[in-house]
Formats: sequence, C-alpha cells, structure tokens
Amino acid sequence: MKTLNTIEIDRIIEMAWEDRTTFESIQFQFGLKEQDVINLMRREMKPSSFRMWRKRVQGRKTKHQQLRTFEKGRFKCTRQRTISNNSISKR
Repeated sequence: MKTLNTIEIDRIIEMAWEDRTTFESIQFQFGLKEQDVINLMRREMKPSSFRMWRKRVQGRKTKHQQLRTFEKGRFKCTRQRTISNNSISKR
C-alpha cells in the first residue's frame, strides 16, 4: 500500500462514508482495495465510529459496483465542477 498524505486519507474516509461511492471508485482513485479501506478506517477512526461505519456499510449494495441495480449512481448539481480522477478540472 502506498503512503497517503492527510488530505488523501480524509478524502478516502469521506468517500467511504458516502452511500453511493463504491469501493471500486476508491480503488480507481487511490489504489486501495476494499480490505485496505477497512483497515484504514479501523486505524483512523475511534472504535465506536468504526463499528458504526462497518454496520452501515456491511452488505450495502450501493457500495459495490456489481451489486447495484441502477445504472447511474449519483446526483450532480449543474453548478458542480467536473471531477475527473479526484482532481477538479477547470472550466
């Protein structure tokens, strides 16, 4: 696993908490597999927060690309800038 800076760790935690952000998206952007994300969350969060997150995420179909029953998984505001590979593109 590569060394992550504080900003990257914060972003991974944020993405892991989001219901519709898949583990595949996190792997694509940061190179961390699902188990790596779980280990990072365990290491970076308080034990009670980690248990709450695991309970919430475990078995959730929206966290796995192959288990999704819908094609497009997120709302995008018209004012939101285009995000590509976790870097914001300029207009």
